[in-house]
Amino acid sequence: MNGEEGNVAPRSSARPRYAALIVAAGRGHRSGLGLPKQYAQIGGMAVLRRTLLAFQEAAEIDVIRCVIHPDDRALYDEAVAGLSGIGEPIAGGATRQISVRLGLEALSDERPEIVLIHDAARAFVSRELIARMTTATDDKTGAVPTLALSDSLKHVEDGVVLGTIERSSCRAVQTPQVFPFQPILDAHRAAAERDDLTDDAAVAEAAGLHVRSVEGDERNIKLTTSEDFARAAAHLAPAREYRAGQGFDVHAFCPGDHVFLCGVKIDHDMALEGHSDADVGLHALTDAIYGAIGEGDIGQHFPPSDPQWKGADSEIFLKAAIERVAARGGAIVNVDVTLICEAPKVGPHREAMSERLSEMLAIARHRINVKATTSEKLGFTGRREGIAALAAVSVAVPGDIDA
Repeated sequence: MNGEEGNVAPRSSARPRYAALIVAAGRGHRSGLGLPKQYAQIGGMAVLRRTLLAFQEAAEIDVIRCVIHPDDRALYDEAVAGLSGIGEPIAGGATRQISVRLGLEALSDERPEIVLIHDAARAFVSRELIARMTTATDDKTGAVPTLALSDSLKHVEDGVVLGTIERSSCRAVQTPQVFPFQPILDAHRAAAERDDLTDDAAVAEAAGLHVRSVEGDERNIKLTTSEDFARAAAHLAPAREYRAGQGFDVHAFCPGDHVFLCGVKIDHDMALEGHSDADVGLHALTDAIYGAIGEGDIGQHFPPSDPQWKGADSEIFLKAAIERVAARGGAIVNVDVTLICEAPKVGPHREAMSERLSEMLAIARHRINVKATTSEKLGFTGRREGIAALAAVSVAVPGDIDA
């Protein structure tokens, strides 16, 4: 569903034309999932992350910001881990209307010309719909995606049908709803004391702003109930595939007093020699991830001949590989790292390594395994001349990725 981040045009440093404001401050109680629905997993990925990827891949979008509930910062950080180009989250309010207004106020520093306001729970928004919406508005006109209704509409009060509503002039409304920035900000400011406006188009209409109807997308559903999540998961399941990657790396010992292994600093009577911090475990894991998605190896992305990587923290390399998976709409399922050495002893540090990998990969601890072995005093590792590492990784990606 989502393409590669490498196809996204660079964000402009001038005044942005289009900004996307993703509204993710709701509590989502009707989903029955035990946490706000925007952070629930669907197809191996948080709903909010899937939504953000769609806007991240849209070349038209210059700025992306999220409005979140202040209590959800940890959930938000986990959902967006590894994504680039997403601005600092904005604290929302008690209602969606308040949250949108606060988001627009925060965006006023960046002064975009056009803003797309989108519900985080509409995780299947397509790049095609985003493109339609950006071309349908200008500095005086807003636009909303709409769908024709197929069911009959009835006017009902107290359980009694009072009449039939002509459906030919009625449309179901979706997001993203798109408006010239300053007029919609002014409209929200003017409507700050009202609580009867159901969406941003209603706020715009109340302020006299002209709003166009643009053809929506039936796939752009809003995930609200547990049944919505079940249907969406069933829809996604056949379209996902699992890929495996493996990595191998080795570094020789050199004079020093510590080594880095899987992101953990370990005191030792030697150091590992390398252009970066020589974390052999992270290098092998990074190679495994690149292998799973068919993107070469760590040396292609971070050449050791490039002086900017001298002494670099190997987490930089790992995070870049994770981001490439995310850009494909994929997710890392599990990893397994084997460290081969006579010394230092890995056992006392295994749990710290696993916890550190869990933080960097943004996946649960039970999906990570770190183990160690010796080479029975054979070869360079047996002679304590260096450390080797093997890594295996499983990655879930959209099944139609090649298409």
